[in-house]
Amino acid sequence: MWYVFGVVNDDDIGRRYPHILFSRHWNLSPPSNYLLGRCDAIVDSICRIPLQPNYRETLLSVSLVKGAQATTAIEGNTLTEAEIEQIAGGESLPQSKEYQEREVKNILDAMNQILDEVAYDGRSALVTADLIKRFHRLVGAELGERFDAIPGHYRTDARIVGPYRCPQPEHIEELVRRMCDWLQREFGYGKQPQSFADAVVQAMVTHVYLEWIHPFGDGNGRTGRLLEFYVLLRAGNPDIVSHILSNHYNQTRTEYYRQLDNASKTRDLTEFLDYAIAGYHDGLREVLTTISWSQFQVSWLYLVHTKFANTPYRKKTVFKRRRGLALAMPQPNKALLPDEIMVQTPELARQYAHLTPRTLLRDLEELRKMNLIVGTDDGRYRINGDLLVPHFVKRRIAPAGAVD
Repeated sequence: MWYVFGVVNDDDIGRRYPHILFSRHWNLSPPSNYLLGRCDAIVDSICRIPLQPNYRETLLSVSLVKGAQATTAIEGNTLTEAEIEQIAGGESLPQSKEYQEREVKNILDAMNQILDEVAYDGRSALVTADLIKRFHRLVGAELGERFDAIPGHYRTDARIVGPYRCPQPEHIEELVRRMCDWLQREFGYGKQPQSFADAVVQAMVTHVYLEWIHPFGDGNGRTGRLLEFYVLLRAGNPDIVSHILSNHYNQTRTEYYRQLDNASKTRDLTEFLDYAIAGYHDGLREVLTTISWSQFQVSWLYLVHTKFANTPYRKKTVFKRRRGLALAMPQPNKALLPDEIMVQTPELARQYAHLTPRTLLRDLEELRKMNLIVGTDDGRYRINGDLLVPHFVKRRIAPAGAVD
């Protein structure tokens, strides 16, 4: 039977596909609710941290490359991140990889187009059949006969994907229409304020429903993940975290397919959402950690320049070399041997290639006397991160279980 707003209808489509419920058939677990709150806070933090223009462009490029690599790899594309970086940079791969290159280029072009519209121009729209078909056209553009679908057109044949029997082609148009109508009723985008947590859930649910309806002969997964990407961007997801969910699904591919299959059998999306939300949260934390390190580097740069500005010197070349050595040191929890330190940047390697090992040790000793670095018992060195402690905000950290 088919249920609409509590009314029972005799619905042949509803009986045929009992897992496609078009209802809130999930319960967010307490851990997922907690993680969604943290995701909202992390996104807010990421958006409030100013980045140096070059660094921001690097992060965005990495995100797009990882996203394109992940969403195509799930479907069997074997191009590496390095090869996708070439494609993103406008280079061509050997002819033997032409089809895979086109697959990836389509995703990169689609992601950039969506970013331009939503994140940069501020435009957004409801999830509709036309939007879904448009994304599918982007996925399948110029792929030729090896793409087992007509881009932007629903399939006209029956399909079985692994153990899953897809809906019959004559029901696809109606299922897509119902999905779009239900998403609008359930999540209310455009009619009422939508929390970021609701938008994250909507993005994931939209992706799963498109997988279940499987409206196209080929490219359903890529189209569903583009829709997920779109809904998240529409809700304020930062451009530099574009890759997170596709990357999570790809890195845990077996679990991804298991969760999709389990949800269709149990008619319950709770476990899939737990799995996807956890991956989204972990990916956001990684990005925030990366950005925090870049801010640490800015503070370290200021500290080193201040220290050297107050240090007398006789030879400018020695002064600049030692300052460059201090600036090139890795993050504070990473200690390196002298030979490892001297190759941290091409410029350092070039300078020390013409000097003796003793010169490097003398330079390191001078940095240690300036309190910029500390040595370890095994002959390694790391930067003295304690110098930046006064620059951090203060808060009380109570031991677990402690009571005043």
